[in-house]
Amino acid sequence: MITIKKDIIGSIPVLNISMDESASSALPAVFFIHGFTSAKEHNLHYAYYLAEKGYRVLMPDTLLHGERGEGLDETRLSTKFWEIVLTTIEELGILKDHYSKNGLINEGRLGVAGTSMGGIVTLGALTKFPWIKAAVSLMGCPSYVDLANAQISMLKKRGYTLPYSEEKLNSMMDMLGNYDLSRQPEVLEGKSLFFWHGKQDTVVPYQPAYDFYKTLSGNDHPKLHDLQFMTDDLGGHKVSRDGVLRSVQWVADNL
Repeated sequence: MITIKKDIIGSIPVLNISMDESASSALPAVFFIHGFTSAKEHNLHYAYYLAEKGYRVLMPDTLLHGERGEGLDETRLSTKFWEIVLTTIEELGILKDHYSKNGLINEGRLGVAGTSMGGIVTLGALTKFPWIKAAVSLMGCPSYVDLANAQISMLKKRGYTLPYSEEKLNSMMDMLGNYDLSRQPEVLEGKSLFFWHGKQDTVVPYQPAYDFYKTLSGNDHPKLHDLQFMTDDLGGHKVSRDGVLRSVQWVADNL
């Protein structure tokens, strides 16, 4: 039987999913991050499959989402996108320390995964946390600075006035550069990384993730333990069933 326990770590609500008979054991674990305007419960199918394979799956609500929502509309939430991403990365460290201290995770077998914004968080977290052994980016993007510039341009085209000065924006870009995996691929040495992306995705573009994957495949780049990219030629901004099952099996093979 699979157990779903609701934890509150500081101000962070977390779903803690595992097989009932090993709920109190130190298990290999995956931190799974949801997408923009979504919530932790929306990815429980991943947790079900991973828990069946013996993993503990820890699914937090990110800042301003799910139980932490403040009723912001999507446009207003969009202006806080990168604050949410960077806060979530910081909170991953807090969650890891909590579950480690309580003897519930195997520190040598920890992974991070996520969909859309969660995939973006996952790729940024790799720049900060050496303890991540395997990572799954589902519709994510490693190029923080380029993606942020594209988002700003889109908001301006829609006539939205950003609540930031140019100085603040420049400072924000400098900060994002510190988490931009495409600028520091050397942190991936010895790690495992899996991408899934649909070519028809109109929300998070396919090409930046694929181009980064191709760069990592070159001989003069860090040697990863395992590197895979699953392309869905007809897929949009929704992971296919094949993508779900393949990503879960990949975790089982690499963590």
